[in-house]
Amino acid sequence: MKLKELLAITRKTDINKLTEEQIKELQTALNQLGYPAGDIDGLVGPKTRSAWSEFKADVYEEDPVLINPDFIAALQKRVEDAGETQGNDFSTREGTIDAIMRECRKQNIGSNAQIAYVLATVEWETNHTFKPVREAYWKSEEWRKNNFRYYPYYGRGYVQLTWEDNYKKYSQILGVDLVNNPDRAMDADIALFVLVHGFKTGTFTGRKITDYINKNKTDFVKARRCINGTDHAHDIARLAEDFLNAL
Repeated sequence: MKLKELLAITRKTDINKLTEEQIKELQTALNQLGYPAGDIDGLVGPKTRSAWSEFKADVYEEDPVLINPDFIAALQKRVEDAGETQGNDFSTREGTIDAIMRECRKQNIGSNAQIAYVLATVEWETNHTFKPVREAYWKSEEWRKNNFRYYPYYGRGYVQLTWEDNYKKYSQILGVDLVNNPDRAMDADIALFVLVHGFKTGTFTGRKITDYINKNKTDFVKARRCINGTDHAHDIARLAEDFLNAL
């Protein structure tokens, strides 16, 4: 993704003075990097301000209202790095684990405990296959059509991306039409991004992984609330402990 509109900025600029297209470009880039900027609407709302401030704090501290060429260059570099998925090998369990770990670090899920929990979740959600799966994968497509009120936007991926609104959201973020082609959510690179981005931003349940696993605490049981309440929370916590010991 080339930040054509933003790269036209040549001096410090108030975020409120950006054009609608520049704001949309900024929102798209921030969302792709795991900084939740909200809808791609070209408006500078609270989520966009917060996401920009968070990104800038990760680069270095400065007035979060101002945008300058150095920050845009850093943003462009992060976007390019995040787009480098061609080196991922999803054909084996080991290759997929390596890809998940790299994506976690790209999106600033960096502690071993956090990565261990993401890996444990994939282990459980995919029935130990480390392959993207469909919701109720043991049933037929006809069964899903007749039983899921949100069909065809049933769960797909390493974790279950579900409901049309979420397919629309990730279509905007990724620039991929998941609404008309929901099976694209089964593509390993797309499923990988959704997995990590959802944990970072709280897309799935409103709970982020940092709510439960951070520098002050590691709660592998309650971290299940990022995905699915308390369903099999203790089983996944045990898997997370195993992964953490191996990292």
